[in-house]
Amino acid sequence: MIVDAETLGVLRERHATWGLLRYEHGPMALACLHRVFVAPNVRSVAQPDLVEALEDDLHALRAVRGDQAAPRAALEYLVEWSSNERGWLRRFYPPGSDDPAFDLTPAAEQAISWVMRLADRPFVGTESRLRSLFDLLEQMAVSTEADPDVRLADLERRRAAIDAEIEQVRQGNVEVINDRELKERFQQFVFLARELLADFRQVEHNFRSLDRRVREQIASWEGPKGALVGEILGERDAIAESDEGQSFRAFWEFLMSQARQQQMTDNLERVLAQPAVAELSPDRRLRRVHYDWLEAGEHTQRTVALLSTQLRRFLDDIAWLEDRRIIELLRSIESSSLALRDKPPSGNVHAIDLPMTEISLPFERPLFTPKQRTSIADMIEASPSHELDVDELFAQQVVDSERLADHITRNLHERGQITLADLCRSQPLEHGLAEVVTYLQLGSDRFVTTIDESVTEVVTWSSDGVERSATMPRVVFVA
Repeated sequence: MIVDAETLGVLRERHATWGLLRYEHGPMALACLHRVFVAPNVRSVAQPDLVEALEDDLHALRAVRGDQAAPRAALEYLVEWSSNERGWLRRFYPPGSDDPAFDLTPAAEQAISWVMRLADRPFVGTESRLRSLFDLLEQMAVSTEADPDVRLADLERRRAAIDAEIEQVRQGNVEVINDRELKERFQQFVFLARELLADFRQVEHNFRSLDRRVREQIASWEGPKGALVGEILGERDAIAESDEGQSFRAFWEFLMSQARQQQMTDNLERVLAQPAVAELSPDRRLRRVHYDWLEAGEHTQRTVALLSTQLRRFLDDIAWLEDRRIIELLRSIESSSLALRDKPPSGNVHAIDLPMTEISLPFERPLFTPKQRTSIADMIEASPSHELDVDELFAQQVVDSERLADHITRNLHERGQITLADLCRSQPLEHGLAEVVTYLQLGSDRFVTTIDESVTEVVTWSSDGVERSATMPRVVFVA
């Protein structure tokens, strides 16, 4: 960004973060939003609950400064804060609910984070940050080195240092960090953990912006269906393969490991039990900060899933309209035939040109192949009402991929790995082969799977009272 007076002037007038800091009731808004959303790491709050929380803050403010300090009702403030002009809250209707809910926007979270940095810290630790910078720089320098000799020399140097440390420990010389170093590193951990939670809202906002563009395209599209589907899938692939999308996918795969989650829990318990850390009075929610990351990541995953849901609804609507058009054409043909039954037209009604070729090479023609005769009934009995049963034409099956993904996640948390056959046995298939294909698609897009070609398994389901089965190689979902 170019930092000059003109650019900063535009930001001051248009940026939502700067607008919140300049807002007349900014301190009240920042305090309420921090207490309700940021401090407990809540992703969305129902409108009645948020109105009640804001009313408590307004009552306390009026008791100190009078009624003129906050003359309006809580709901009026919330509607203003969620307007397009302010943009500090996102007002939406959760699936299956008629009551609106609110969520914090990245602009408001940036303002809260900036205000929190203004508070005086007990001390400013520089050593831990310097060590982090050196570690990051060393990782970049070593990881980009393609010369095997240089990589081997670096590995041998690190192995020698580790061997020397092991020898010192065997001799009883155990070096531990002092309280000051422990406090520095703990403060840096808390700061990075909070920043990571704030980053999730920005990532989710970016994905939601893509979803909004897709909805606008679907609402205003008048061209061919295939062109729209191709453009939507192209945009989804573009954001999934972007640096931000790849980084989020790598984060999700790293954190979904049950072993890493347990390791994170054990390390947090050990660190928070240290007397030096206890003196800092850390937030009790830090014990489950990695689960907060998982919850925030799950919200982001659901936002991405909205793209697939919206595309499926569009295709279903188009298919329904096309099927309806076919039925209208068939009935129009029937009506025209009945009208011409008693008075058929005379002469040549319609003619089709015989296709011909100007050049005919005998040796390029294929040999004669007898065609199998097809038995066709000459007469079809019509129903007395002359009405066609078109219910089957509109019957569609929709597989709930989120329900299957939750089923996979719960089993992976309990067992670490599970086969596709076990998943189908623990939760019987409701939509047959379509549900099996959805399991395979989830294994490719959102989970880690391995395929054992040497072992085959049988997946069974019931359809219209008939038992059906599919034999396939063993598919294993791994945490």
